[in-house]
Amino acid sequence: MSAAWFYAVGTLATWVGWIALIRTLALALRMKFPIPGQEPDRVRRGLIVAGSVAGVGLLLGSTLPMDLGRPSPTPNALHVPVVWFSMGAQAWIAVVGVFMVFLRAVQGWVAVTPFETRSRFYASGVWLLVTLGFGAWHLTSGTPIEIIRGQIPLSWGMAIAFATLAVVATVAMSLAARKVSGRGHSRAVVSHVALLVGCVVFGLPFAWMLITSFKEDKDLTAINGIIWVPRVSETAPYDDPRNPLFEAEVNRQKVVAGRIKELASDRWLMEITQPLGLRGNTFEASPDRLTKVPRQVPVVTTTFDGKTVTAMVIEELDGGDRRVRILEPSGLKDVEFVGKSDDFTAVRRVGLNFKNYPDSLAYLPPETNFGLVYLKNTLILVVLSVIGTLLSCSIVAYAFSRMRFPGKGALFAIMLSTMMLPGAVTLLPTFLIFRGLGWVDTLLPLWVPAFFAGAFNVFLLRQFFMTIPMELEDAAKIDGCTYLRTYWDVMIPQVKPALAAIAIWTFMGAWNNFMGPLIYINSPENMPIAYAVQLFQGQRGGEQHLMMAFATMAMLPVLLLFFFAQKYFIEGVTLSGLGGR
Repeated sequence: MSAAWFYAVGTLATWVGWIALIRTLALALRMKFPIPGQEPDRVRRGLIVAGSVAGVGLLLGSTLPMDLGRPSPTPNALHVPVVWFSMGAQAWIAVVGVFMVFLRAVQGWVAVTPFETRSRFYASGVWLLVTLGFGAWHLTSGTPIEIIRGQIPLSWGMAIAFATLAVVATVAMSLAARKVSGRGHSRAVVSHVALLVGCVVFGLPFAWMLITSFKEDKDLTAINGIIWVPRVSETAPYDDPRNPLFEAEVNRQKVVAGRIKELASDRWLMEITQPLGLRGNTFEASPDRLTKVPRQVPVVTTTFDGKTVTAMVIEELDGGDRRVRILEPSGLKDVEFVGKSDDFTAVRRVGLNFKNYPDSLAYLPPETNFGLVYLKNTLILVVLSVIGTLLSCSIVAYAFSRMRFPGKGALFAIMLSTMMLPGAVTLLPTFLIFRGLGWVDTLLPLWVPAFFAGAFNVFLLRQFFMTIPMELEDAAKIDGCTYLRTYWDVMIPQVKPALAAIAIWTFMGAWNNFMGPLIYINSPENMPIAYAVQLFQGQRGGEQHLMMAFATMAMLPVLLLFFFAQKYFIEGVTLSGLGGR
């Protein structure tokens, strides 16, 4: 067995041992403070099993060689071993099967009734067959299993705090379970803790994206793992006499450029440095139309004449040397000297690098006006899609729920049957129709279909309309209202929650729609944000901080919509059928 497998077995044994130890403590407290109606033999069996598993797990974790495969970044601290397996789906199913085999076997061993024992052992046998089947599939596929080893450094204070918290929580739940008023509270606490842990786990990717969007490129990778606290490098303005920068206007857009050469007494050849999307482009300009601007240079600390000084880098020399000018202390201010790059330490402070957001927009093509064209196209699609969906679906649903006409049931069944057609089946005919109409490379194919009602939304609104009492419609007819007036003034106000839910779903679908623009849009000026994100990833995907900043801006409206309209979003799930309507 290789060192990686020893580390994996030791890590899993350690985690199982600690979990079983907490379980042993909980069962011991239940034996000491029994709950009314509990079965002592069952608790005793569980205590023996949990204690045995804890002892075996901790013994294996402490005796197996735990070679990390590389030097530990914090050798003198406590370490919690972690491991991850990079393998195929069939191998993961086999792993889950092994866990379920042991779980059902243990449950069958500690079961009280013969029927429960047989059912648990039968389930264990079924899971054993599943494990063997998927395990054999994995072995025949030849897919390798890669083991990723790691450690979480933990101070003694944190270790004691976690242990104390586990003991206190176990004791509190055991004591609460003894009282009638506290029955079920321990389970509720465990459920809420599990939900909170799940929120943290599933929220980590979003947190990583948001934090990365404020990082500098030097913090994207680190030897010791992910850097969660971003830092910002200090800079200082410097007027470089040998390579000055100038601000100019090119095609009604302000740019920052450096002089390449002098073409004539009144003409210079300039190279653009900002914005980043135009970097490297050249243009000619008259010196009297240029405005000199300072260059932002990094601030560093170093030692000069036995003193620690703060300086700014004014020139990068060949061979890695740097020419710097001292800023502090005041007695040495403006003194210049040359030093090796390794002798300087960048001055950085904890903070957010907001510059990633304008920089990511600066990489977009100039004709997109820093992404405003993408935003405009997306807003057009979203607004028209929402309006079209609400109007068309509500009118059709009202007709199917309240009006009487020949073939009503058959037409409704045909409409529902369209939900069974896969999108791939209608993709080509729809494209041919829109191409025949000359709508390719326009926004029309993306929002016009919204004005032709969708089957699911019609079904949802029809069911909701049918729950409204007929007396409201009869009263409107007595007052002289037509079908259209009754629909607009009487029925629509009654289905506002359903309309809000459909509007939210339509908004999210239109905002995140990628397949539609991919098929129908060719020009950059007609692209929505979802397509622009994919193009940005293809061009700048290697610069994670810029990619995450662009992705954050793209998803921010949807995120805000969810937070401010989550009541209607959840109610929409209820109206879909999970709530019993």
